[in-house]
Amino acid sequence: MTYGCLWWYYECPNCGHKFKYGTDQFEEFGEDFGKCPKCSTPGKFEKEGAIMPDDKLYEEC
Repeated sequence: MTYGCLWWYYECPNCGHKFKYGTDQFEEFGEDFGKCPKCSTPGKFEKEGAIMPDDKLYEEC
């Protein structure tokens, strides 16, 4: 049984945007993995987990 992918949660230090990447997307995003989808600044890693209680606050990349 599977519960889905593991998410890495970030906040952009430049624009404050909250976003998340699934660890199954490493190859898809390559060097852009972990960068803000709005301004391309590398995000500040906050936490990781399957799905967090505040998941809706983070945009899925």
